[in-house]
Amino acid sequence: MYDNAFNQIEKDLRAEDGVANELDYVEQTSWVLFLKYLHDLENERRDRADLDGTDYSPIITGEYRWDNWAAPKTKGGEFDHNVALTGDDLVTFVNGNLFPYLAKFRLSATGPQTIEYKIGEIFTELRNKFRSGYILRDVLETIDGLSFGTQVQRHELSQLYETRIRRMGNAGRNGGEYYTPRPLIRAMIKVVDPKIGETVYDGAVGSAGFLCESYDHMRREDLSGTDYERLQGQTFYGQEKKGLAYVIGIMNMILHGIEAPNLIHTNSLNENVMDYQEKDRHDIILANPPFGGGERREVQQNFPIRSGETAYLFLQHFVRKMKAGGRGAVVIKNTFLSNTDNASVALRKELLEACNLHTVLDCPQGTFQGAGVKTVVLFFEKGEATRQTWFYQLDPGRSMGKTNALNDDDLKEFVNLQKTFACGPKSWTVKRVDLDEVTFDLSAKNPNAPEKEASRSPEDIIADMLTRDAETAEILDNIRGLL
Repeated sequence: MYDNAFNQIEKDLRAEDGVANELDYVEQTSWVLFLKYLHDLENERRDRADLDGTDYSPIITGEYRWDNWAAPKTKGGEFDHNVALTGDDLVTFVNGNLFPYLAKFRLSATGPQTIEYKIGEIFTELRNKFRSGYILRDVLETIDGLSFGTQVQRHELSQLYETRIRRMGNAGRNGGEYYTPRPLIRAMIKVVDPKIGETVYDGAVGSAGFLCESYDHMRREDLSGTDYERLQGQTFYGQEKKGLAYVIGIMNMILHGIEAPNLIHTNSLNENVMDYQEKDRHDIILANPPFGGGERREVQQNFPIRSGETAYLFLQHFVRKMKAGGRGAVVIKNTFLSNTDNASVALRKELLEACNLHTVLDCPQGTFQGAGVKTVVLFFEKGEATRQTWFYQLDPGRSMGKTNALNDDDLKEFVNLQKTFACGPKSWTVKRVDLDEVTFDLSAKNPNAPEKEASRSPEDIIADMLTRDAETAEILDNIRGLL
């Protein structure tokens, strides 16, 4: 049912001039889905209040309620086409009335971690891109048929939404910034193993894949009411700079079952890392920060090791956001392990001294579709200096790409061997005392890999070619003699 609904929405959006690509598709689907989710949530809260004999004050009121403008119904519960806005009237109402009304919640909310504030943030950031009120009407009617009432329904919707996010990531570089392969995320979570009572943080949250998968990892059927409430409101925290990613992250967490995500729309790098107090820190850090960039000088001032490389600043942010004894897993370019510039050397030294960098996962080319860089995953615990580091060279045995994407089976051996830091053809250990004390080079060079056949010298290749040419000439002369 839900798959058919999403396919119908996609078909409708192909005919919409204002929706040009996969990024627009996810963005415009998200705000409509969000408002339908709010409608169902408000109905659920109202029913709960009725059972408890208490009053419920709705968040969305009057003409802005979903069942007044998006999906008005007759007394018999049928869709009321006579009342429903459509065409230019619908677009005018959405642009001129609905979005401004919802954006004001950002100012009236009691705090940034309330659902009212999230509503205001979303509708301050987004713009309605539907130009045709007739196409928007069709999309509204389709989404009105979706239900967020049960965990099973939310799970199915979340899977479909994830599929759209992945396709958005494959559509171009900007979209790819929001999507980390879920098998890699799940493997990182299995190693770090967050537990109920610990907080999980991602300061470059994107589509919130790390937080959503962590929620799935920690949620069990036998959870107590107290533990469930802790998971809902006091476990998962994230920050995101970009407006679209922020909205997608919120929607993704909601569909996974977290009612009011603790996401903040802000640039994490604008925070001075030396000002963090214990209340600002978290037990678990899971992240794939953006690479490259070119951070401004005033942003670099917030960090003891200054660099224009965005990922280097994020790594310092994460180390200082982590509690003593906390655990982390962070994706970073593999050049971090060996670059000889001052920032790279200083950051490796700090990581080795402030944390136990116990594991490095070396990922193959193509792990991140559309990205031209190779990456590694750093696994570390804060509070004890590194004594040795276990490396694993991931080799799925095939070229990675859209049709051969990373899967969970590819990472099974890594997860199993990591538990005991076992050495083998793809894994090895490097002791801290054996590192160069000047460069702290951590290059992932597998000493256990089978030796490759030595490359021939250019002179040998030329000599071989001349020999073959001479043999060919001799054969042709023999043939000529037979003619």
